[in-house]
Amino acid sequence: MTEAKNRVTLIGIKMAKPGEEFIYVGSVPACEGCKVRKACHNLIEGRRYRVETVRPTTHTCSVFEEGARVVEVIEAPVVALIAGEMAIMNSRIVFEYPCNREDCRSYDLCHPEGVNEKERYIITQILGNAPDECLRGKKNMKLVELLPL
Repeated sequence: MTEAKNRVTLIGIKMAKPGEEFIYVGSVPACEGCKVRKACHNLIEGRRYRVETVRPTTHTCSVFEEGARVVEVIEAPVVALIAGEMAIMNSRIVFEYPCNREDCRSYDLCHPEGVNEKERYIITQILGNAPDECLRGKKNMKLVELLPL
């Protein structure tokens, strides 16, 4: 299995707690001209991260009212639905949305936050069968845990 790599970045002080997860959404106009901008924006947009370690260093920030704190983060696993034939432990896949029916109860599992379509992931855990029947009639959907490569 791939080893999770720590990255040092800055997040809002209120979010800077070990175990806290967030999805990096990218830079905002208020970040322009900030002296620590590069340290804040060294993550991959659209991916889910988990705070592992909180450091004591803080900085003033125009985005976070209370300021920003230096933290170490790792890419966090994401639960998703994929076709059963692809659900093989430690296999590498290119994630594609299995369905686009927004009225489906499993839509959020087919379109999980923190997973980007067409990116490569490794299956770290097979959690079982889909919790609901697919409205498009797809059979053998599996719930898996994915980590970006």
